[in-house]
Amino acid sequence: MTVTCDITVSTDGFVAGPNQSLEHPLGEGAEGLHRWMMELADENAAEMAEIVHAGAFIMGRNMFGPGRGEWDHEWTGWWGDDPPYHAPVFVLTHYRRAPLVMEGGTTFHFVTDGIESAMEQARLVAGEKAVSVAGGASTVRQYLAAGMIDVLRLHVAPVVLRVGEPLLAGLDDVRLEQVSAVDRELVTHVTYRVLH
Repeated sequence: MTVTCDITVSTDGFVAGPNQSLEHPLGEGAEGLHRWMMELADENAAEMAEIVHAGAFIMGRNMFGPGRGEWDHEWTGWWGDDPPYHAPVFVLTHYRRAPLVMEGGTTFHFVTDGIESAMEQARLVAGEKAVSVAGGASTVRQYLAAGMIDVLRLHVAPVVLRVGEPLLAGLDDVRLEQVSAVDRELVTHVTYRVLH
């Protein structure tokens, strides 16, 4: 089974700005990262469809919401009642929470016993489809460092953040082989094979 990761990154390697909050879901100054999705969705339809094509997803708590500590049970994610995943999503956290069933087939499961457990649970439910490590930066770094991602697709936005959440910091042993690159307005889609 293939494990993929799709993530948008600035030209200087950041996937989010500093000080994530309810007002700044991607951190301060990072609003331009996803212009390619918002403004040119038709042009990038194939890449956007591939992002949510997996049979199961894994994400860090910071990607699910801005809260830290004990759960605010009113919070159900950034995406409204019908999140785009339409599959099981395993959220890494230190705080227990019952599964959260949403419209469209998305159920958020909250995993408190580490990245290996989340991957094992995701593989069990993904069927023939891939497992996708959805983000954020810390989660992707942990799975890359553990050798658990096979395909890394970076969506490089022409934005310079200078500060924030770096994607590849500290991953000195990770080796990538470029498979393809597609240059579009507001984004370059680069696919890498992760060499294990």
